[in-house]
Amino acid sequence: MTTFDEREQAFERKFIYDEEVRFKALARRNKRLGLWTAERIGLKGSDAESYAKALVAIDLRQHDESEIATKVRDDLQAVGASTSEPEIRQLMHELLAKAIEEIKNGR
Repeated sequence: MTTFDEREQAFERKFIYDEEVRFKALARRNKRLGLWTAERIGLKGSDAESYAKALVAIDLRQHDESEIATKVRDDLQAVGASTSEPEIRQLMHELLAKAIEEIKNGR
């Protein structure tokens, strides 16, 4: 095996690792966002878990961050909570960064 082949395999392993981390981090972020939202709209226990799982499913099905942000905004507005879409997107960004850090640190 040549040095070039070894480097190519290393890049492929890194790409696979990065994609796995991203997938896990997005799922973790969406679940936390769902639990955060559920608390604010008055859901508890299994209802809150179901809401969080629904957000994870949206991303798995459509890979559409804007759909998640819009759903959260609409659900919050339906109960009179005033949170803008930019605020939700900022929270999503923060939750994703935290999830990536946790996954990379083995948590």
